[in-house]
Amino acid sequence: MPEEGIPLPTDPGPSFNPCYDDRPGERNLRPKQEIVKSALVAAFLACSTAAKADRPVDPTFLYRRVPDVAPMASDLSTSTCRYRPLFGAGDDQTSVVKGVARYGVIEVAANGSCTAVQYTKEEQIYFILEGKGVLQYGDETVPVKPDDFMYLAPGSNHALKNNSANPLRVVLMGYHVSEASGTDLSGKLQISNASLARKQVLPGHPASTKYLLLMGGKDSKRDLIAAGQVLTSLFLMEFDAGGTNHPHHHIKEEEIYLLLEGYGDMVAGGGKSGVEGRHAATPGDAYFFRLNCTVGFYADPQLGDKKARVLAVRSLYPGMKK
Repeated sequence: MPEEGIPLPTDPGPSFNPCYDDRPGERNLRPKQEIVKSALVAAFLACSTAAKADRPVDPTFLYRRVPDVAPMASDLSTSTCRYRPLFGAGDDQTSVVKGVARYGVIEVAANGSCTAVQYTKEEQIYFILEGKGVLQYGDETVPVKPDDFMYLAPGSNHALKNNSANPLRVVLMGYHVSEASGTDLSGKLQISNASLARKQVLPGHPASTKYLLLMGGKDSKRDLIAAGQVLTSLFLMEFDAGGTNHPHHHIKEEEIYLLLEGYGDMVAGGGKSGVEGRHAATPGDAYFFRLNCTVGFYADPQLGDKKARVLAVRSLYPGMKK
């Protein structure tokens, strides 16, 4: 049955000629049913083209500014614990994000606390941005402070508490894993601080950028913590004025940048000409990069003696292997 709204040619009666002149003096004998069929095909193609034009195209990167993202109710929310969802769960473009389960900022008010949570199919990482408090991890109670970071194993029960008079702000990073089995939950919490990482220039990268390698996969030999199943690398980058990490892309990993200090241009995507897309960035700007999206950062030359500081994390796209 033809689609509703698409009119069919009708037979006007005996005077209707089922043939038409193709060239002067010649007749192209085309049956009436072929004319009808051609009209239907043309109408279908026109509708298909219109449908494609109306369908939104998935972006290659997502941009969020932390202060502009409204807190939303989540598993850990209380009257004193708020969660700002940047990417993944709680965000309105979750379908673009695949291996990342959630990425956002937890804010715990003075003397406040969050609800304890447990995810059997999600590994999580906390990075302390500001303030002091304690983390309840299973039977352990561990104090936390700025630049602390920790691996929260799938299946672990954990909760944050602020035992100070100042706000506690924490970056939450979660990644989908198949299951909790195979993860040792009997050991102590894996926690460290960025100040313990050696600042280094990585091979093939400009000397204007120093890397602090914080956490990698289970087999990592270079990071302070080796634990990730889907997470492949958590690191800090410190840029000199005018420095860059050279725009690049990843064929197996999703990546997120959060600008912590300084200012400059974030690189996200680019055109066929090879010229990268540059976006002015200030602290609180966060970018999610899909596979093969051009990613990078240029610190502003006017920084002087100050540094631009970016927290970066990479994780495997589902189905990819390290």
